[in-house]
Amino acid sequence: MKTYSQKAGEIKRDWWLLDASSLTLGKLAVIIADKLMGKSKITYTPHIDNGDYVVVINAKNIKVTGDKMVQKKYYRHSGYPGGIKELKLEEVIEKDPSRVIKEAVKGMMPKNKLAADRLARLKIFNGAEHPHTAQSPKEIK
Repeated sequence: MKTYSQKAGEIKRDWWLLDASSLTLGKLAVIIADKLMGKSKITYTPHIDNGDYVVVINAKNIKVTGDKMVQKKYYRHSGYPGGIKELKLEEVIEKDPSRVIKEAVKGMMPKNKLAADRLARLKIFNGAEHPHTAQSPKEIK
């Protein structure tokens, strides 16, 4: 029996819809990363990008456990000496809720050439409405 290796022309991408208010941040990021990489498919091939599109709604209603809203910090740096900026999770959610989900998913993806293309298929929306109804995404329970 031969090992199956998927070709680039055989890729079929599905659309998935996920409600961020129903899960905690970590569990949500695991499901999203799994769908973006295509690991839940039978035809998974590590060197081929065969993942699906994921639409996340209600990003502003994300849940976390414990005191993470106050204790978890996000950093960015301007590139100049002393240019580090620090924000708490609650401040980041106020400013841009999609950043929280995007950074959590990015941390769970493999660090390789396929990661940027996979993350580009992640669509995050703060409210319940999204413009991808024409693709008829399947809801993940």
